[in-house]
Amino acid sequence: MKKSIALVTGAAQGIGLACAEALLEQGHFVILSDINADLVKAASQKLGKQTDFVGCDMSDPKAINSMFDEIETKHGGISVLVNNAGIAMPKPFFETSVEDFRKVIDINLVGVFLAIQRAAKSMIANKIEGAIVNMSSINAVVAIPTIASYCASKGGVMQLTKATSLALAPHGIRVNAVGPGSIDTEMMAGVNANPEAMKMVMSRTPLQRIGLPREIGDVVAFLASPKASYITGETIYVDGGRLGMNYTC
Repeated sequence: MKKSIALVTGAAQGIGLACAEALLEQGHFVILSDINADLVKAASQKLGKQTDFVGCDMSDPKAINSMFDEIETKHGGISVLVNNAGIAMPKPFFETSVEDFRKVIDINLVGVFLAIQRAAKSMIANKIEGAIVNMSSINAVVAIPTIASYCASKGGVMQLTKATSLALAPHGIRVNAVGPGSIDTEMMAGVNANPEAMKMVMSRTPLQRIGLPREIGDVVAFLASPKASYITGETIYVDGGRLGMNYTC
């Protein structure tokens, strides 16, 4: 039986690494990708022999194509793609340069588009009815003024997920997204260290705690599995109830 190969971008740490762990436990051979080649190599070695790693800058179209070429030459076509790589670059709105804005969009949205397109072409060529899971955010729906580019990129990921799910449905390829709320990652480190900031986050989180990376990884693994075989074009928000909270709560 041919092994199922899953590719996770931004997998050296945090949510990406948790996704890789969950998919590995599901029986996939997992390829971890990250711009930090040394860190992703170490992560792969820690997870064991049913993994491999590749360095890739998700803002570089040539690097994305080279990554897929390398994987296909070495392992064959992938069955699962998890588009997790992303950056935020928080800064006051009027201090955000167009270069900063474009950098976030290039990685968080354009890179996702290119990876979906390239992965889907491979899946179709290899007659693989695969699964693609994109990392969106609650900030696809709500917003924070200091991360305008991030909000725009994640809103784009939500719509890109819907559009590509329609394009790829005739080929049996499912495309979904996960929208995390406040998760205990490097991106949250500044908030974790600031009691006032944490108090504000908790005021908007009904479950009264931040989430764990593995709680995102498990939802990603579910969407990549046959248990989600009739789900496509959806974004599942894993946010401790935050999006459902009205001001009266």
